[in-house]
Amino acid sequence: MTLSLDDIRTAAGRLKGHIERTPMRHSRTLSEITGAEVWVKFENLQFTAAYKERGALNALLQLTDNESKRGVIAASAGNHSQALAYHAARLGVPVTIVMPRSTPFVKVKQTRAFGANVVQEGNSFDEAADIAARLCEERELIFVHPFDNLQVMAGQGTVALEMFEDQPDLEVLPIPIGGGGLIGGCATAAKALNPSVEIIGVEPAMYPSFTARMAGLETVAGGATIAEGIAVKNVGDLTYAIVRPLLSQVLLLEEPYLERAVALYCNVEKTVSEGAGAASLAALLAYPDIFRGRKVGVILSGGNIDTRLLASVLTRELVRDHRLVSLRIIGDDRPGLLANVSVLIGQMGANIVEVAHNRLALDVPAKGAEFDIMIETRDATHTDEIMEALRERGYPPRTV
Repeated sequence: MTLSLDDIRTAAGRLKGHIERTPMRHSRTLSEITGAEVWVKFENLQFTAAYKERGALNALLQLTDNESKRGVIAASAGNHSQALAYHAARLGVPVTIVMPRSTPFVKVKQTRAFGANVVQEGNSFDEAADIAARLCEERELIFVHPFDNLQVMAGQGTVALEMFEDQPDLEVLPIPIGGGGLIGGCATAAKALNPSVEIIGVEPAMYPSFTARMAGLETVAGGATIAEGIAVKNVGDLTYAIVRPLLSQVLLLEEPYLERAVALYCNVEKTVSEGAGAASLAALLAYPDIFRGRKVGVILSGGNIDTRLLASVLTRELVRDHRLVSLRIIGDDRPGLLANVSVLIGQMGANIVEVAHNRLALDVPAKGAEFDIMIETRDATHTDEIMEALRERGYPPRTV
């Protein structure tokens, strides 16, 4: 079993008019930040906010009448489930989705809203997949695998087909690997259209499934990554066989780079990305020497992120940039101390976000007081200026 450019082109014809033909735009600011020439494919603009619609719909459109009546089932951490549920509802096909218990609430809610019967069982994708396989047999449903399926991979490959229509001279594609469906389809299309293009896989460091398999090792995976959409312990057998000959290397991504990529999409491109959706951009941040000076096609593969998580990521980015800083000041417990400090911070152009006042800490003199003041500044330089001004006024701060 294999996948060809003809399969992907046929899928593109089948999908035409049913999904968004998403834009790919050159990002001047991301190019300046990374040193590469960055082109972003905005798959978060699909109706269900992820590329997964392509593969799910391609599989649904090839069901027989009998299979459509029986219904389909899948296991998914979110985006495949929403895509399958949405398009199955459009086509009148019953759908059951098994989702891990750890799936973000927003994805569970949206999947149910599309009309799917959602079963939340298992602590990981792999456990959810086992449960889905059992239910599939018991209920005589059609299993639509989220990645280890040629029809699904052909649909996902239409992403790269569109990218090369818009920008034929792309030199390198860093593509997220979870189970391998997106990279399987896109690598097949890209290499057929331009054999010299380099395909680089990217994985969260906590879930190095493809990396381990290349090394012939058992995957050691686990942890709370923000890239839960590609947090898969075992890459698919079919996807691995298709992808392995086509890619040059796999890069592992630590969490701070994934967080920074999510924040950059929000702050620079004014668009929302989930952790897995930002993995391609995170690779450029983590390994700039590999991509510097090259034309890079970056797939923003999905935008389904819990709003609280997004708020946390954006706030943490302010902390990393030293724009949100907690200062601890110890001084005499006399009237006006906090007022004097507050006035100085205000005069320096910073904003006080939070104040904590402590007189009982044993490392503070009995006649002293300790303040933890969280301030918002323009940048690290501005923060340093404020700290120096406090020292000069006799209120030496330290960061906490």
